Amino acid sequence: MNVDDKIDVLSDVLSAIRLTGAVFYDVSARAPWVAEAPPTERFGSLVMPGAQHTIEYHVVTRGSCWISIVDRGAFEPVELREGDIAVMPQGDPHALSSRPGMRAEPEWSLHRRPPDESMLPFVLKAGSDGPVETHIVCGFFSCDARPFNSLLAALPRFMRLGRSAGTPESRLDQFIRLATSEAENRRPGSQSILNKLSELMFLEVVRQHMDELGTERTGWLAGLRDPLVGRALALLHGEPARAWTLEDLASAAGASRSALAERFTQLVGCPPIQYLTQWRMQIAARRLAEGGVKVAAVAQEIGYDSEAAFSRAFKKYVGRSPSDWRAAAG
Repeated sequence: MNVDDKIDVLSDVLSAIRLTGAVFYDVSARAPWVAEAPPTERFGSLVMPGAQHTIEYHVVTRGSCWISIVDRGAFEPVELREGDIAVMPQGDPHALSSRPGMRAEPEWSLHRRPPDESMLPFVLKAGSDGPVETHIVCGFFSCDARPFNSLLAALPRFMRLGRSAGTPESRLDQFIRLATSEAENRRPGSQSILNKLSELMFLEVVRQHMDELGTERTGWLAGLRDPLVGRALALLHGEPARAWTLEDLASAAGASRSALAERFTQLVGCPPIQYLTQWRMQIAARRLAEGGVKVAAVAQEIGYDSEAAFSRAFKKYVGRSPSDWRAAAG
């Protein structure tokens, strides 16, 4: 299986969960300084209205700082250097500071999306009156977490990526350079460009994280990277409406039923056909939320012969009927 197959599946999931990025803050900080972010579940709807789940990220474009999760002691403070990108996929509260261990009260007034996008990114200054030591571009991603989000479930609480000294310029370096230019110049359309750049950055962060996973790791991303399970995932995502059986899938993937079932369940956490049903429900949830499409049409689109059969399956796996889901999404 080649890389394109893997990225196709990843892109398919990113489309289904409606990933949207936004750059919110352009921060210049002088030591000593500290800024603390509460859990995104407490303010995510303010910065990204209508979002089911919000992810915060920080890009250090100049200088350095420290970051730490401020509850449950997930890890010791980590130093972020120029060119590093930090992502908090699960929305944990955290602190950024000029030295480790500093704390501050979150500034709730800043966590509200302005009615006029031209006001973004907010330009913030923090710390003393000394020379500027650190510059950070910060923002958020929103995505659907329900009914299923295989990617989100596979991501850790904290992700840090950066370029090692002496290595060639990467896509992340290009993002940082372009984001810095757009944030500083604030030309017409800059916010739209920044938002799209941040979405591309997230995809690249996930790709690098997937490439760096150890062979002992499990989860959806580990399955996507595995030759056998990756082939099976590509087949399921390529034809989600097909009446797949384990035998058909194993034959198409070039393995025995037992080998595929065991490896798939070990890495992804559920058998292949159960995963297919969950993926179908995610597609259906997205289509129902869009409105303007009949339930029967959604059922046929994902491989159900009747609206009644689809409605029973949707309620079983999602916990509410298709019409109730649509009403709640609306």
